[in-house]
Amino acid sequence: MQPTKRFTGVIAVTVASLALTVGTAQATPSRGVTATIISKETSSTAEIVRAEITIQPGGSTGWHYHDGQVSGTVKEGTLSHFNSTCASDGTYHAGDRITEDSGPGYVHIGQNRGTTPVVLDVTYINPIGKPLSEDVPNPGCSFQ
Repeated sequence: MQPTKRFTGVIAVTVASLALTVGTAQATPSRGVTATIISKETSSTAEIVRAEITIQPGGSTGWHYHDGQVSGTVKEGTLSHFNSTCASDGTYHAGDRITEDSGPGYVHIGQNRGTTPVVLDVTYINPIGKPLSEDVPNPGCSFQ
């Protein structure tokens, strides 16, 4: 096993640049979302990325899934979270922890339906070479 390489930096990027967009016109990109990478650690098998994600009022992550494990804490605001059946699978307030399953079988969306920004402290444990999220088409829900 190779030694772990660690580097930190603050890079402001949009979530869209963190994601690999599926080659379809129906993909649902994020809107009103920015991410700041706080740290990134790489080993021979995984990347551990810590980011601060901000979703503006009315903003959305777009429909997506993750190839790796995702967990985080809501620092500010209220996050509304929905699965591919269009059902709410959680409403998360400041101080709440959130975890998301991985793989294309767990398509979901996060929205800010409030009037103040949602700020998340998120950790990704991701397979090397994979994007942090993969955009997918709306699964048939009346919202995006």
